[in-house]
Amino acid sequence: MSRRWAADAGGLLAGYLLDAAFGDPRRYHPVAGFGTAAAALERRLYRPGRAAGAAFTAVAVGVPALAGLAAGLVTRDRPVARAAVTAAATWMVLGGRTLRRESRVMARHLDAGDLAAARGRLNHLCGRDPAALDEPELARATVESVAENTSDAVVAPLFWGALLGPAGLLGYRAANTLDAMVGHRSSRYARFGTASARLDDALNLVPSRLTGLLTVAAAPIAGGSPRETLRVWRRDRNDHPSPNAGQCESAMAGALGVRLGGRNVYFGRSETRPFLGDGPRPSAVHLRRAARVSGAVGAAAVGFAVVVAAARGSGSRPVARRVFAKVKGERKQR
Repeated sequence: MSRRWAADAGGLLAGYLLDAAFGDPRRYHPVAGFGTAAAALERRLYRPGRAAGAAFTAVAVGVPALAGLAAGLVTRDRPVARAAVTAAATWMVLGGRTLRRESRVMARHLDAGDLAAARGRLNHLCGRDPAALDEPELARATVESVAENTSDAVVAPLFWGALLGPAGLLGYRAANTLDAMVGHRSSRYARFGTASARLDDALNLVPSRLTGLLTVAAAPIAGGSPRETLRVWRRDRNDHPSPNAGQCESAMAGALGVRLGGRNVYFGRSETRPFLGDGPRPSAVHLRRAARVSGAVGAAAVGFAVVVAAARGSGSRPVARRVFAKVKGERKQR
C-alpha cells in the first residue's frame, strides 16, 4: 500500500475518532471562521446574477481546496505528517457528535414539555421558523435535519476525503457551507446562489445515496426493519424537491417508522413537501433513535472511507512499478 494513502486512511479514522470523542470546538471553530470570511467575500463580489455567484463559489471553494491540495503535496512523502494533516482536516469538517447531541437535547426538551426551550434550540439544526411549531413538528424538523446532515456532515466529507485526501475534505466542507449560506431560494440569492447550490448538489449525489443505503442497513438499531426501510426508501426517495435530501430523509423515515414531510415555514417563506414514510408523526423517542442510526451510519461510513483510501494506495503502487519495469526493460533491449 502507498504510504500516502495509508496515511490518509489512518488520518480519516483518527479524525473521525477525535470528532466522536470531542465533537466541535465551542469557540474558534474553523468552519465558522470560513463562514465569516465567505460572508466578507460575498459583500465584495455580490451582484444579482449567476456570473457573480459563480465567481464567488470558485474563489470561496477553490481557496480551501487548494490549501488542502498544497498541504497534501507538501506531506506526500512524510506519512506521519500526512496522517496528522488528514486527521486535523477530518476533525475540522465532521459534525457527527454535535449532530447526535443536538438531537438528544431536543428530545429532553420535548420530554419535559418545554416548547420554548425546544423552539430556541431548533436553529442549532436548521433554519426553520420555530415560533408556531408544536411538539410533533419540532420533532419532525429535528429528524429531517439529522437525516440530511448525517450525509452532509459525516458521510460526504469522509467520502471525498477518501478519494481526494485533505483537498477533498476542505473543498467539500467549503461547498456545503456556501450552500447553507447562499444556496437557498430567496430574492437575494435566487440567481447569485445558483452555482453554490448546484455544486453542493453534485458533490452530494453519491454520498446521499450511500447514506440512504447505510441507513437501510442500520434500521434494526432503531427497531426498524431493513426490508421495510428499503421499501420506503425506494418508493419515496425521489419525491423530495432536493435531489439528495430525499435519499436520506426517506430512509430515516422508514427506519423509524414515521412520516416526514409537510409544510415547512422559514423566515419570510414557506414550502410544502411531499410526505415520506408511513406511520405517525415523530416524537421525542424517535429523536434518540435517529441519533443512534446517525451514529451507526457514521461508523459504517468511516469504515468504507478507510477501505477506499487503502484500496487506492494498494492499487496505484504496483501498477506504477510494473509500468516502470516494462519501460526499463524495453530500454535495456534497445
